[in-house]
Amino acid sequence: MEFPVRCFTCGSVLGHLYEQYKSATKERKPDVALDELGIARYCCRRMFLSHVEMVHSIMKYPRV
Repeated sequence: MEFPVRCFTCGSVLGHLYEQYKSATKERKPDVALDELGIARYCCRRMFLSHVEMVHSIMKYPRV
């Protein structure tokens, strides 16, 4: 599914940082990328680290 706009726990806006996070993790470790983006709270870091993109697998099935 798509990345959430806000953190589920604290409500911080995170949706605008996801594309930057994806490009940063290609070059360095995820924890370093999160530090560079300024994401310090554990709950917000969890949103990035636990997200799984499933859009491509869901798009295979027709909408009824």
